[in-house]
Amino acid sequence: MRVYIPATLAMLQQLVADRALHARSGTAFAVTPALRESYAEGDDEELAEVARREAALASLRLLGGEGAGELPPRRAVLEAEADDVTLRPDLDAAVVRLAGAVAFDDVIAAYVDNAEAESAVLAAVDAVDDADLGDEDAEFVVGDAQDHDLAWYAPQELAFLLELL
Repeated sequence: MRVYIPATLAMLQQLVADRALHARSGTAFAVTPALRESYAEGDDEELAEVARREAALASLRLLGGEGAGELPPRRAVLEAEADDVTLRPDLDAAVVRLAGAVAFDDVIAAYVDNAEAESAVLAAVDAVDDADLGDEDAEFVVGDAQDHDLAWYAPQELAFLLELL
């Protein structure tokens, strides 16, 4: 199954170094039957974008858990093929659980914020919990971060991307 794994730059460093990555709490996102059912229309590409955006939102929460580090605050999402996947519609329509690590060779692409998104991402990290609780101002702040498109990278480009930071 094609999955979208929320990540951070530190997690991408780990992937490059270890050639494998464990998703935080095994959580990833995918085009699931529940996601398909929740949209009246939309092709596979559009539904994949929904799952990728959900993973990018989850990346904000991961960034909040890392605290201020030496790496820039940027959302990251890994697109990969995974075999041992459990659907979790009880959590959300696109949520899945991965049973184990994702090997570097199973990674299809990485999506990472550009430098221009950093200030919006920092603000969104501080606002994401309030947005979840329905604070409209916080939702606007998170939306500003989500409006930034993630840049696409091939897996073999990750080492070079991380070196340039």
